[in-house]
Order: sequence, then C-alpha cells, then structure tokens
Amino acid sequence: MSVLINKKTLEHLAELARIDLKSQEEKKLLKDLQEILDYFEQLKELDTGNAELLEDMNQTIPKNVFRDDKVDLDRRQKEIEEVGRIIGSFPETKEKFLKTPPVFE
Repeated sequence: MSVLINKKTLEHLAELARIDLKSQEEKKLLKDLQEILDYFEQLKELDTGNAELLEDMNQTIPKNVFRDDKVDLDRRQKEIEEVGRIIGSFPETKEKFLKTPPVFE
C-alpha cells in the first residue's frame, strides 16, 4: 500500500472543489481516497491480454427492454379526485391555486 494521495494534495483538491473540510472529515476522506486508489493499483495488475475488445455496449445487450407506456385510468381518476378534495378542503383558493397569508410584508 503506497501512499498515492497526501494531505497537501487533498487540501488542493478541496480548494478546487470549493469545499471546507474539517479535520475529522479530512482524515476519513484521505483514508477513503487512498483505498480507492489502492484498488485501481490492483486493477492495473490484471492481465487483460485475452479480454475481448468491446467496441459498442450494445454488443452485450441482447435486445432493448421497454415496457408499454400505459395510463392507468382508474388510478389517474383517483388522483384527480384526491387533488380536488385537497383543494376543496383548503380555506381559501383562487382557481386551482391555494391562497396563503403573505410571508413577507
């Protein structure tokens, strides 16, 4: 496990990302980033010489999987009725909008 990221680099990255890191967060982030980078180092050791070249992701997908776009009319009607009940139970409305007292005067 070689050190691939240090505190100075992390501070620079935090500055670029415009985030303020507390000391505890910094320690955890350093540890997490180091583990991620170590994992990439392990991946570099893999022998990919016999791996088949994948030029297009669609080569691995046998077919498109789509669902029919159906409207459940009963459910839609219930939703409309529920909205109507909510609007009807509100003390004051204007058209389909709910009127509330002003927040700022």
